[in-house]
Amino acid sequence: MDEPFPELPKSAFAKLDTGDDLAFYAPPRLVTHIDEGATAALTAFYRARIPQGARVLDLMSSWVSHLPEDGSYAEVVGHGMNAVELGANPRLARWFVQDLNQNPVLALEDQSFDAALVCAGVQYLQRPAEVFNEVRRVLVAGAPFIVSFSNRCFPTKAVEVWRSLDINGHAALVKLYLERAGFTDVQVGLLADGQTSDPLVAATGRA
Repeated sequence: MDEPFPELPKSAFAKLDTGDDLAFYAPPRLVTHIDEGATAALTAFYRARIPQGARVLDLMSSWVSHLPEDGSYAEVVGHGMNAVELGANPRLARWFVQDLNQNPVLALEDQSFDAALVCAGVQYLQRPAEVFNEVRRVLVAGAPFIVSFSNRCFPTKAVEVWRSLDINGHAALVKLYLERAGFTDVQVGLLADGQTSDPLVAATGRA
């Protein structure tokens, strides 16, 4: 298979900590990875872009999904690395644990979701092209894939290219991921500028 990102160095997706990711994430972390201001901005963004009654895939999730409390969805399916965290998320109708760096294939049907989300997790993906292709496969045509991120991470688990870039570079990188996976109408916007809350960027592509 052709290299999906030939412009990046061969070490782009290396991590400082090469240990087992499931073991690293085994202790539950019932904390939020963006602050209240950034969370409010993301929730408002979701409210405007995810239709009522949608089937939603929340990838790399935790005990919170940042979806609006008044949102009514047909189903929210969660994926993550910790069963305790996912089990504590009241928005999830069902969920599964999977290390996408080891196995990027989603055991989900084609075109079975109307929206997909990743919040504060894209920096850890070592096989982003494969994961993003899988996300596009499970979305209906035209459905949004919203990838949001701040300036926080577990640095030993973030990939090398992420650690080498600032937030503008992160935005360009995620845009590249989306475009290479075949997403269209890719747009990147600053949801919170970091002055009164954590900075937060959202990149959105259409399946």
